[in-house]
Amino acid sequence: MAKSSEVMWVNGTVDEAQAALGLARAFSDPASPLHEILLGLQRDLWILMAEVATSPENRVKLRPGETLVTAAMVARLEEIIDELSAEVVMPRAFVLPGENPIAAALDVARTVIRRAERLAVQSLPAESVVVAYLNRLSDLVWTMARWSEGDRSRHARTVAGGGS
Repeated sequence: MAKSSEVMWVNGTVDEAQAALGLARAFSDPASPLHEILLGLQRDLWILMAEVATSPENRVKLRPGETLVTAAMVARLEEIIDELSAEVVMPRAFVLPGENPIAAALDVARTVIRRAERLAVQSLPAESVVVAYLNRLSDLVWTMARWSEGDRSRHARTVAGGGS
């Protein structure tokens, strides 16, 4: 496979996202639920990259949850979003990244994940749930960033109507 192929662009971008999630994990307290969630997400991204790298004629060899992203993996992201959202008041206005190192790293990861999603739409077969996974992952990472900010998510760092 050529290094310039769409698939390599997707996997390279997912690799960037995985590194940004690793940076957030490095900033996190190992006893925090965020630490374990991040580790699981990084492992999921290995599965995702394996699927993306598999040629169409070899897709039949993919193993659900090992080398193939599943609907259950997407559903698990939704569950985590709901769990974290229940613990913190989410902002109702624009958020300025950088409240703390973990949130900043997560916000960088989210933007990279969104880019990977845009690239994946163009290059994956319709039956793949990779795009759905990346979409929900970016929402989860946004939620994790806000969760890491705790009660501060309700204060001055939100900007309504632009400006500063």
